[in-house]
Amino acid sequence: MNNTVTEKLRKLLHDGQAHLTPACFDALSARLVERAGFDVSFMSGFAVSAARLGLPDTGLISYSEMLDQGRNICGAADIPIIGDADTGYGNALNVRRTIEGFSRAGFACAMVEDQLAPKRCGHTRGKAVVDRDEALLRIKAAIDAREDGADILIMARTDARATDGFDEAMWRMKAFADAGADILFLEAPQSEEEMEAFCNGVSGPKMANLIEQGDTPLLTINTLGQMGFSIVLYPLTLLNSAMTAMENALNCLAEGVSPPGLSDFSYLRNVVGFDSYYEAEKRYSQK
Repeated sequence: MNNTVTEKLRKLLHDGQAHLTPACFDALSARLVERAGFDVSFMSGFAVSAARLGLPDTGLISYSEMLDQGRNICGAADIPIIGDADTGYGNALNVRRTIEGFSRAGFACAMVEDQLAPKRCGHTRGKAVVDRDEALLRIKAAIDAREDGADILIMARTDARATDGFDEAMWRMKAFADAGADILFLEAPQSEEEMEAFCNGVSGPKMANLIEQGDTPLLTINTLGQMGFSIVLYPLTLLNSAMTAMENALNCLAEGVSPPGLSDFSYLRNVVGFDSYYEAEKRYSQK
């Protein structure tokens, strides 16, 4: 039986449920998502750019940096990870290379979008999208890489809602679906009615992207599942939570006290793998 992460994700997409998906940004956060019992995670470009570089999600992070982060993330968890491949980092041949690289890194799926490079976070200002032909060419190149042997699914994203309106975004979603995309992602719909129209207007698995204080309504997972979404992504919740916790801890340390509520040191050691390391170490100990 095929038990690759790609096959695991494919089964999740077609089991009739909506899967809540916290995004990760490094190996530790990916491991925590898996330990918490979630079935799938998403490597957020926004979060990786912030955590790895301390920079905004404005196209500053490179393909090689994202790929390197992705290898660590995919190596730390056994659940399927969806990777943010931005615009594919160039022309159609670059897109193919990106998809092939993400597949080798261990991603179950790669997301390719239609923004004009350098891209931006979907809920911030200054976005622009390429024309229909180039947008479709990117997705076709990604699908060609999959069809030619890359063990990975393709998520097709459009940001046209913010730049050209909902009707244009829907045209692109339908075109990407017809081209063979495995998951569809219409970024930043601005009402529950638009989310319903997206689900009703195009077939195939779809993702909802929920950012706290973003443009899209924060509906419940039950509501989104009934609409027809398969993946319900919270892309920045873990990053924001980690930042808040670290700032609170720093404030405590600045006052000369240890932060309250910390995990036991033994638990921290367990999470990062000391216990399993010690067990494996026994196999090679000299007696």
